Amino acid sequence: MKLSLAPLLSTLAFAIAAPASLEERASSVQGFDISHYQGTVDFKAAYSSGARFVIIKATEGTTYKDPGFSDHYDGATAAKLIRGGYHFAHPDSGSGTTQANFFLANGGGWTSDGITLPGMLDIEYNPSGATCYGLSASSMVSWISDFVSTYHSKTGRYPLIYSTNDWWTTCTGNTSKFSSTCPLVLARYGSSPGTIPGGWPYQTIWQNADSYTYGGDSDKFNGDLAGLQKLAKG
Repeated sequence: MKLSLAPLLSTLAFAIAAPASLEERASSVQGFDISHYQGTVDFKAAYSSGARFVIIKATEGTTYKDPGFSDHYDGATAAKLIRGGYHFAHPDSGSGTTQANFFLANGGGWTSDGITLPGMLDIEYNPSGATCYGLSASSMVSWISDFVSTYHSKTGRYPLIYSTNDWWTTCTGNTSKFSSTCPLVLARYGSSPGTIPGGWPYQTIWQNADSYTYGGDSDKFNGDLAGLQKLAKG
């Protein structure tokens, strides 16, 4: 997601908890992702134009709660959008377990109501320091594992993982550890998703542009509406 400064940083980028076997689809479903930095968001107009999901920033690090989360979540629900929260990771300021629990306590949970996506871990470039937050590739993989394991143990679902090919390759050594469990939300602005990192067969969601007509960044779910609903339902 767009990087910005909050009580440390802000923003987003994405992934999805995958079924045992994945099959790439030719169809796609429009969606978008937002934080309070996006200002006004027209959820109803987005739905009318064909959008069916939105990923909303909930937390960051170990203490920051996005001030727009509740209003955004309520607005998305009222517009009948499938919605979920995301957490902007700070691997240099607290363990993966600590940050997953903070996320879960402040909007990142999941229920099988059919309209709630599993939470998303936004793990990407450090907007205010070393690209990989001062961690080695092995330490970064351990940090992500702790976050993923904690989230899964509390919800029964694996979180989406949002990143870029470059960051994932640079900071995790291009690990494939999460490719069979956590759906990938891949950020790449262009005409195609480009290189898929980490052993994932393809992206579940593609963040294809850093702007969207009705607010936030543009996302495309890799599949049809029934597939998106299945992701939400579990």
